[in-house]
Amino acid sequence: MKHTLITVSGQLGSGKSTVVNLLAQKLGWATYSTGQAQRQIAEKMGISTLELNRLAVSDKTIDEQIDAVFKNPPWGNSPCVVDSRLAFHFLPESFKVCLKVSPDEAAKRVFNANRSNEKYTTQEQALLYLNQRRKLEQEHFLKNYQLDIEQDDLFDLIIDTSNLSPDQICQKIIEKL
Repeated sequence: MKHTLITVSGQLGSGKSTVVNLLAQKLGWATYSTGQAQRQIAEKMGISTLELNRLAVSDKTIDEQIDAVFKNPPWGNSPCVVDSRLAFHFLPESFKVCLKVSPDEAAKRVFNANRSNEKYTTQEQALLYLNQRRKLEQEHFLKNYQLDIEQDDLFDLIIDTSNLSPDQICQKIIEKL
């Protein structure tokens, strides 16, 4: 195994957090999540992650807070699995994984996740939120980083998680790694 750093990117609701935690457990590696950092920033500001994404379009300090960790990573030289849509860009030496998922499956997963600042009354509401957030993030990453995160050739491995268990996804990553 030549890599000691795995970055897991992917679509909202694709299972990034679940897979990162399980993969790190299987490998005995540390984890880091920019999604968790983003949710904490939103919670401190008393807004949703969608509202934070809207605000980040005009307020570069939000990106700076989230991206700063890559300049001096808290995991140091230890092996780590990073849950972040842009870590592959900041950590080019990493093994870059992208998780994809069908929109309906993503909405189902997010609706059932019960995250503290992301409550939905219906699965359809979750789907609408995910579509809005995905569009905002695509525009934001293209404008601020000149990155189309939907571009497959940026990654070493792409997995459609729609019909796979977290264990199956981890096995695919470990086999390719």
